Amino acid sequence: MAGFDYDLFVIGGGSGGVRAARIAAGEGGARVGLAEESRMGGTCVIRGCVPKKLMVYASEFAELIEEARAFGWAISEGRFDWARFLGSLEAELNRLEAAYRGTLKNAGVTIHDARAVLEDAHTVRLSTGERFRAKHILIATGGRPFVPPVPGADLAVTSNEMFHLGALPRRALVVGGGYIASEFACILNGLGVQVTQAYRGDAILRGFDDEARAHVAAGMVAHGIDIRLNSDVSRLEQAEGGIRAEGLGEFDLVLYATGRLPNTEGLGLEALGVEIGARGQIVVDAWSQTAVPSIYAVGDVTDRVNLTPVAIREGHAFADTVFRGVPTKADHETIASAVFTQPEMGTVGLSEEAARKLGPVQIYSTTFRPMRGAFAGQPDKVLMKLVVAADSRKVLGCHIVGPDAGEMIQLAAIAVKIGATKEDFDRTVAVHPTMAEELVTMRKPVRS
Repeated sequence: MAGFDYDLFVIGGGSGGVRAARIAAGEGGARVGLAEESRMGGTCVIRGCVPKKLMVYASEFAELIEEARAFGWAISEGRFDWARFLGSLEAELNRLEAAYRGTLKNAGVTIHDARAVLEDAHTVRLSTGERFRAKHILIATGGRPFVPPVPGADLAVTSNEMFHLGALPRRALVVGGGYIASEFACILNGLGVQVTQAYRGDAILRGFDDEARAHVAAGMVAHGIDIRLNSDVSRLEQAEGGIRAEGLGEFDLVLYATGRLPNTEGLGLEALGVEIGARGQIVVDAWSQTAVPSIYAVGDVTDRVNLTPVAIREGHAFADTVFRGVPTKADHETIASAVFTQPEMGTVGLSEEAARKLGPVQIYSTTFRPMRGAFAGQPDKVLMKLVVAADSRKVLGCHIVGPDAGEMIQLAAIAVKIGATKEDFDRTVAVHPTMAEELVTMRKPVRS
């Protein structure tokens, strides 16, 4: 189009921005430019979900070795090599980043390895000094870790630095009670670190089903994590023996995982009339459009549902709407998610607490020792829970705590999403012997 260098310019090379750029260029035929100031792939691929999940896998092997012995395998005690793991991790991230770049180039997207800011509703300026005009601009800059302004906070690290530690600490303090804090507490614990987790609330994993998060917390404590509730860090200071956290002791590492904030600072948005919310998020409508018609935003920078698959859906819906002539709104209802703690939790739909506010419910819940763990003498129990509407009998929520809960919840989410009833679950023949069969064999509610 005359007067524009690009039909679309994307700021941010994370999951949402890459998907939008690829669909707009590859399927929509648009001329697309994309600027990324760091590594291609964004938080999820480079400093989030992917490396974290690989660390989860690494942290589980100590317990697996113990289980193997119970099953008759003669296995000698091994030693975890942190440096070797980091080398393999970096190689995998390099492979994934190259794959992202290749996908974009194959779709015809022009990549700019630079920071981009907005000069006006159609102009972006790169840190290289280049300027480009675009008919549409998409902000997909994601989020960043938030560290509260406590004295000595510079002594702590965030999740960004956890994948680049020179060595594993002997003692670690994890500050926070959300899923990132809880996952890293379990990772470090599994790798042999003495872990204390401090949270200012009365129960970790706020926002999740109370029964499910209590089950996770109990499992974490049983695995050796010292969870300090109603506890906050007011000061950090360097001490001879490490980092002293006031009221909690001394540690070799302090990790702050106290939430994330949208990356909107310094982009020049407010001067253009783009509305910024209280947390710094870009305010958008159901079509991901801002108050400035040519500017859109997707992913964590909008602070809607901060999950990678949601950012991908939002980016795809934007490209379908603007460049493919297929008006599409991203669906933010009934989204499944997993928390990769040990024990793992998978959840979809409403918690028991949220469902009770909407009307009468029946709760089907069971805990049991899974076959493999029971045989190996492991005390861990699995939790399976269904939240059912008393009148319609629809399954409003499903919550699983146990091995591979994330894998199971993905399939259960299909049933919950399409509105399956408890009787639909009951009519489904169980797959035996599995943990998941309990989802279709719970006949009587434990409470109404």
